[in-house]
Amino acid sequence: PGTILKGKIVEITKDHVVVDVGLKSEGIVPISEFSDPSVLTLDNEIEVLFDQPEDSNGQIVLSREKAERLRQWEYILEHCEEGSIVKGKVIRKVKGGLMVDIGMEAFLPGSQIDNKRIKNLDEYLDKTYEFKILKINIERKNVVVSRSELLEAERISKKAEVLEHIQPGDVREGVVINITDFGVFLDLDGIDGLLHI
Repeated sequence: PGTILKGKIVEITKDHVVVDVGLKSEGIVPISEFSDPSVLTLDNEIEVLFDQPEDSNGQIVLSREKAERLRQWEYILEHCEEGSIVKGKVIRKVKGGLMVDIGMEAFLPGSQIDNKRIKNLDEYLDKTYEFKILKINIERKNVVVSRSELLEAERISKKAEVLEHIQPGDVREGVVINITDFGVFLDLDGIDGLLHI
């Protein structure tokens, strides 16, 4: 159990896919584990994980999902490290943040989603962003990512760029980002300015 095997699809039923992995009997995989229906063709060779020697009916239990997850985890360990930048798609809300598909599921804590106040988490769902890998936990097989760290780095470099070119006497357009008793704060495309009352 836990080994990835190559097998051939020999039968497709309403609920299961029967796979021949060269063992004493064929194994079954629930059809719900196939996220990509295009692989569901007879004689197609697929990778499955050997889950249990037999179920209550004496059949070998295989898992397509677990094989994919294991392969994704191997890919992350091989190609990514803490601090590297990856592309990912936000797939769902969970307690404390969002889950992101970066080739495997990664956790994006609420505090790392954005560097501005978030009114509604739903606006991030199904969108693709770049993320920085904060933590890879090998024992628990999980990855924590951040978006706000990248946004902050971008803001700092934008600020440096604006400061390099801005001169006293320049006329600039700005967006009001905060109103106080003594004036308003403007975002001058990457740098904050105070417009006194």
